[in-house]
Amino acid sequence: MRQRWFGATGRKVPAIALEGTIDLDVALVVDSVDDDAALRDAHAAGRPVVAHATDAAGVTRALSRPEVSCVLVSDPALLELDLPELTYG
Repeated sequence: MRQRWFGATGRKVPAIALEGTIDLDVALVVDSVDDDAALRDAHAAGRPVVAHATDAAGVTRALSRPEVSCVLVSDPALLELDLPELTYG
C-alpha cells in the first residue's frame, strides 16, 4: 500500500482510502483538484489536502497533485489500482 504524508501532521496515510476510514479533522477536503490557489495555500500552511474521486482517472488526476495527501473513494475496487501502470503505462 502506497502512503503519503498527511500534511505537516507527522503521520502517513494511504494514498487511496475508503471514505470514512481516516480522520479528516484538519484536512481540506475537496471534490475537485481544479482550485490551484486553495491547494497551494493549504499545502503551504501544512494542512493536509484530501480529494474525492469516483473513478480511476479521478484518482490518477488527484494523486498527480503533490498537495494531495489522500484520495477518498467509495468503490473498494479503486483501492486495487495499479498506480505505476496508470501513470507510466
